[in-house]
Amino acid sequence: MKQVDARRSLHLRLGLPFDRPLLRIANSLDLSIKSRSSNLSTRKAGSSLLKDVHIGIPGSGVSGGSVSLVQGSYEYYHYLQDGFDDSGWGCAYRSLQTIISWFRLQHYSSVDVPSHREIQQSLVDIGDKDPAFIGSREWIGAIELSFVLDKLLGVSCKVINVRSGSELPEKCRELALHFETQGTPIMIGGGVLAYTLLGVDYNESTGECAFLILDPHYTGSDDVKKIVNGGWCGWKKSVDSKGKSFFLQDKFYNLLLPQRPNM
Repeated sequence: MKQVDARRSLHLRLGLPFDRPLLRIANSLDLSIKSRSSNLSTRKAGSSLLKDVHIGIPGSGVSGGSVSLVQGSYEYYHYLQDGFDDSGWGCAYRSLQTIISWFRLQHYSSVDVPSHREIQQSLVDIGDKDPAFIGSREWIGAIELSFVLDKLLGVSCKVINVRSGSELPEKCRELALHFETQGTPIMIGGGVLAYTLLGVDYNESTGECAFLILDPHYTGSDDVKKIVNGGWCGWKKSVDSKGKSFFLQDKFYNLLLPQRPNM
């Protein structure tokens, strides 16, 4: 914090944005061969996570659309990682871990990505949940995620509510603006499912829209080819060419839009 004024002055002189922590030692370039050839992120336990799995995937199929994507790197968190069985209940926890990894990799925070138990503990600490919640398999949603981001990272969030999955395409313009200005991953929660949204492809003239979904329900190995070919990271239209709806028509959805710290 002692260097804030010096960094602000340099940002001004170099024409850099004021809401990006760019002039820090943690942002120094790593030019080693290892860093260039690997898209894996190493954790304390020695295992590794995939980063930026959306890069190079096939297009959305939206004719004449404009693509707006997450800015910067993130790690892909999904079911059964680290030998922890959260299948059927941990998708929102995994989406939150992906979001927190984004803030870490952009150097907004040095807080470790929390475990499920640590996420639950933080919700108990702020009085949102009873102590019995710790160690349970209870679902959490967008509101709980916003509480955890505020407590652990000091990050504020915007929440968008829609009454039905069929209304999500109506929010594409707003979502595109988010990716262009904030650039953070978004959590989408509806019914018993949660997804991480990495971008939208939107045609303003026709209203056609596709969503770049990173699916935390994946239970396989961290193999990019397997993940992309299986559709666990890819473009999804609200209604596909066969008339099948990706988002549930009879469920409401909450979208959590984390905001960059504006300082």
